[in-house]
Amino acid sequence: MRIDVVALFPQAVQVFCETSMIGRAAAAGLVEFGFWNLRDYAQDARRTVDDRPYGGGPGMVLMAGPLVAAIRAARARQPAARVAYLSPQGALLDHGAVMELSRRSGLILVAGRYEGIDERVVESEIDEEWSIGSYVLSGGEAAAAVVIDAVVRQLPGALGHEDSAREDSFVEGLLDCGHYTRPPVFEGRKVPEVLLSGDHGRIRRWRLMQSLGRTWLRRPDLLAGRKLTVEEETLLEEFKREYRGLRS
Repeated sequence: MRIDVVALFPQAVQVFCETSMIGRAAAAGLVEFGFWNLRDYAQDARRTVDDRPYGGGPGMVLMAGPLVAAIRAARARQPAARVAYLSPQGALLDHGAVMELSRRSGLILVAGRYEGIDERVVESEIDEEWSIGSYVLSGGEAAAAVVIDAVVRQLPGALGHEDSAREDSFVEGLLDCGHYTRPPVFEGRKVPEVLLSGDHGRIRRWRLMQSLGRTWLRRPDLLAGRKLTVEEETLLEEFKREYRGLRS
């Protein structure tokens, strides 16, 4: 997979992509990156890439000329890739969207800045818009890093254990259960006995029950449209009884 990033500060994303899991995935040849600095495509000696908005108002807007030139340079490297603008007005990025993006051969991410980008660029160059949440960032570089992290970890071989991505929150439409590691007792708090039992069947059921229970408590909207299996219904009811018993 190849991911190109068009931004005013691409170095911020580049450093992120050189670390940890993403850096290892790149070193292993699972993903390739390209970074395109808008100032390299400025059309004056001062390397200007932004200007005041027509009609007045606060802030600055990224100019069409440098942005279009940078996007087209990235397109030349991977003509089949769709261009995605990271914007609070875009479709909300969820697990299903991440999985769809991870199956592509390439992606071009455009990071905005200031008040946004010239709308004519959206009309002529942007294929899709994605939002990572209902809030505004100073720039799209952070959002690009989020998209890259979410997508790259889904590539086969990117994570240390093949089951890691499959057991994350949202993969099965549920939140993940809690996790524990050594020591078995920390400041008087013990690891749940079932996790020390070695009984893989009990462990699986406990983890599923905790996952269902956490989703019920924290994200009940995820359960609203989900048809539970008989086992899931039984485990969720068991969790509710234990939870209410602790609160009574």
